[in-house]
Amino acid sequence: MTTIAIVGAGRGLGAAVARRFGREGFSVGLISRNQARLDLLAEDLAGDGVQAQGFAADVRDPASIAAALEQVTETLGPIEVLQYSPLPQKDFMRPVLETTPADLVGPVEFSIYGPVAAVHQVVPGMRFLPREDGEGRGTILFVNGGSAVKPGRNVTGTSIAFAGQAAYAELLHEVLAEEGIHVAQLIIGGAIVEGDPEKDPDVLAEKLWTMHAERSGFRTQVSED
Repeated sequence: MTTIAIVGAGRGLGAAVARRFGREGFSVGLISRNQARLDLLAEDLAGDGVQAQGFAADVRDPASIAAALEQVTETLGPIEVLQYSPLPQKDFMRPVLETTPADLVGPVEFSIYGPVAAVHQVVPGMRFLPREDGEGRGTILFVNGGSAVKPGRNVTGTSIAFAGQAAYAELLHEVLAEEGIHVAQLIIGGAIVEGDPEKDPDVLAEKLWTMHAERSGFRTQVSED
């Protein structure tokens, strides 16, 4: 059985992605800081027929995120898809002239150190996932807000850190394609809104499934607001 690990799993987009991939037979590793909330989410997903389990980790601690992903593999099976989509903290979003070097530590740990640690943990296993052509078949999905491509003067920390993550993701896209591992980025402008034709969680989950299944191109953007 194959597995998707969702870093930053919650009751919105994370749950929608878990259900979408679960319908395709994936087991789901749910990763966030609060184990109790993860356990409740896994219980809800089980009611929808999705095999899911929560693993607590702090994405600002590289060792923590690596350990959680190792537990996902040991418990649920090889990770075929990694989704990195934790929601940034509000204190990362300060006006540019009020942002000090200390204010950038958290965003960089969150949006750069975290995904680098996650990628280093999962890529070796993806290289050995069986495919008919003998190459890897893994997918790494990055989900970012609009400030990753258009910085905002009042959200300086996320603008800088998301831009760094986007650069890292694009480099991975180029290099890992040579091994059959697909890396893609979904940019969501503005907030995720239930019932919105473009930004409803289920609509976005379907888009992420398509990005994994079709394995073409790097960046998909939904809305620019």
